[in-house]
Amino acid sequence: MQGDKLVVNGKPVFPDIVPVGEGCFHMLLGTRSFNIEIVRIESKQGRLKINGKLYDFTVGDRFDELLERMGMAGIAVQQVNDLKAPMPGLVLKTLVATGQAVGKGDQLLVLEAMKMANIIKSPGDGTVKELLVRPGESVEKNQVLIRFHT
Repeated sequence: MQGDKLVVNGKPVFPDIVPVGEGCFHMLLGTRSFNIEIVRIESKQGRLKINGKLYDFTVGDRFDELLERMGMAGIAVQQVNDLKAPMPGLVLKTLVATGQAVGKGDQLLVLEAMKMANIIKSPGDGTVKELLVRPGESVEKNQVLIRFHT
């Protein structure tokens, strides 16, 4: 929203939106019809399912707009280059794929160490560039597990 209007990809849009259930909506935008389900929403980020396809989104407010105009947009967002193993262990499961966008706190993989399964979360925002480990692989402390585009 900018003021009282909805802006998508920098352009104002004027949809007709009708709630049809808990977290579900029907939207008309021009001559196009969309079924929308809220999958996840946390702080200023979330995920929608629109006509069966998943989309991640970010919500901005007037303060974000002000920071952008001042050339300071994104300063508060921590970006990640590499994710390193915090301890030696065995990779049980990877929870992301190459090309997937991740946000701070998103679950990336499960690492077993000292007979405990540890969920390794993203320390910041980025897109998975490369998975360097597979389930069943042993890793050493500080070994790079995932590389990110930033």
